[in-house]
Amino acid sequence: MSLLSRMLRHKSIEQLQGEVGKRSDFRRVLGLWQLTAIGIGGIIGVGVFVLAGQQAALNAGPAVIISFMIAGIASAAAALCYAEFAGMIPVTGSAYTYGYAVLGELAAWLIGWDLLLEYALIVAVVAIGWSGYVQSALTSIGIPVPVWAQGAMGTGDGHVFNVIASLVTLGVSALLTFRTEWGARFNTLVVAIKVAAVALVIGIGVFYVKPGNWVPFIPARVMGADGVGHFGFQGVAAAAAVVFFAVFGYDTLTTAAEESKNPQRDLPRAVLLSLGVSMAMYLAVSLVLTGIAHYTTLNTPAPVADAFKGLGLQWVALTVSVSAVFGLISVLFAFMLGATRIWFALSRDGLLPGWFAKVHPRYGTPHRPTLVLGVFTALVAGLLPIEEVAKLVNIGVLSAFIIICTSVWLLRKRKPELHRAFRTPWVPVVPVVGIAFSIWLLSELPAITWEVFLIWVSLGMVIYLCYGMRHSKLERGD
Repeated sequence: MSLLSRMLRHKSIEQLQGEVGKRSDFRRVLGLWQLTAIGIGGIIGVGVFVLAGQQAALNAGPAVIISFMIAGIASAAAALCYAEFAGMIPVTGSAYTYGYAVLGELAAWLIGWDLLLEYALIVAVVAIGWSGYVQSALTSIGIPVPVWAQGAMGTGDGHVFNVIASLVTLGVSALLTFRTEWGARFNTLVVAIKVAAVALVIGIGVFYVKPGNWVPFIPARVMGADGVGHFGFQGVAAAAAVVFFAVFGYDTLTTAAEESKNPQRDLPRAVLLSLGVSMAMYLAVSLVLTGIAHYTTLNTPAPVADAFKGLGLQWVALTVSVSAVFGLISVLFAFMLGATRIWFALSRDGLLPGWFAKVHPRYGTPHRPTLVLGVFTALVAGLLPIEEVAKLVNIGVLSAFIIICTSVWLLRKRKPELHRAFRTPWVPVVPVVGIAFSIWLLSELPAITWEVFLIWVSLGMVIYLCYGMRHSKLERGD
C-alpha cells in the first residue's frame, strides 16, 4: 500500500453503524437530560461570567451581543452538522471519528490531535476564570487568598502560581475517574445551579438597565498604546473570534456516544437543545450586563459580580460568584470528558499507545488519559495568565467545524442512501455557512495562535508518521 493510500484509508460507515450497541468498553448510563446538561455545561460558563464583560470592555462595547450573534451563527450551522453525524455514527471520538469515516486516517488524526490540545487548554482557561470567582467570593466573606497563590507570574505583584485553578482541574479529573453516572449526576446539579444564576442576573439586572450605557452601541475605532486596535466593527469581529470559544461545547457530549442509553435518538436532540438554551442566555446576559454597567468598567476577573457590586447589590454579587464557582465546574467537566474520550478513541484505533485505551476495571472509565490530562491542565492553569491561554484556543475547534460541515456535504453526495436519524436542513447551504464563518473567524485569530497550532500540527505529523501509521488497527487489518 502506498504512503498516500495509507493516509487516506478510512473506516466504513456501515461497519461503524453495525457496531452501535455492540461495543462494551463503556457502560451506557446517560439519558437525554444528562447529555443535554453536559452540552449546556460545556457552553455556558466563562463566556457569561467572564468573557462577555471583558470583550465588551476591550473590543466590542455594548455591541458584544452582535459578537455573540456572529459566533452563534457559525456555531449553529456546525451544530446542525454535528447532529446529523451524532445520529448516524454514535461512536466515541466525535469529530475525529466522523473525519475517519469520511476523509481518511490522516485528516482524522490531525483533527483528533488538535482537539486534544484545544479541549485541554479550554479546561485551563475556565479553571483560571473559575479561580477569579472563587477569590472574589472568598474576599467577600473575609478570607483572602495569599498573594503568591492568587495567579500566575505576570498577572500581579507577588503572584507566583494560581493554586485554586490548578486544584480544581485535578479535582475534576479525579471525579471523571470514578463512575460516569456519578460525575453526570453531579454535573446536572451544577448546571441547574448555573442556569438559575443566569436567570437571576437577567431577572434582577433588567430593572437596573440604563439605556445610556448602550450609547454608543459600537464605540469608535481607537488604537491602543501598544499599536493594537480596539472597537469599531473590526473590534466586534475580533470579539466574535474570542467569544466563539464560549458558544461551542455541545460537541463534547458527542464524545460520550458510547455512554448514551439511546445515542441515535438522544445525541442529535441534546446537541440542538443545549445550543438553543445557551444562546438565548448569552444574548440576554450580554444586553443586561452592558446596560447595568458602562462597558469600560467590565475588564475585571469577575465582571458580572463586580457590576452588581457597583449597583450596591452585594447579595446578588455574592450569589453570582458562588453560582459561578459551582457552574464553571460543569464546563471543566464537559471539556475534560471530551478530551479524555478523544484520547481514548485515538488509542483504541492504534494511533496512540493502546495502554491509554484501557478502562478502569471497577469504574469503567478511561482513567489513564484522564489523570494525565488532569496534571497537564493543572500546570497550565497554574503557570499561565488567562489571556495567553485563551489566545491559543479556538483554532482546533474551528478546524473541526470545517471538517464536520465538509463531511456532511460530501456524504450527502457520496452516500445519500445512508440511514440518518437526523438530517441537516438546507444542505449545502448550512454546511457552506458553517465553513465560511469558521474560515472568517480563523482569520481573526492572533498570530500566536497560528504559531502554536503549526508547532502542534508538526509534532502531530511526526508522531503519526513514526508511530500512528504503523500501529493503526487498519494497518494491522484489525
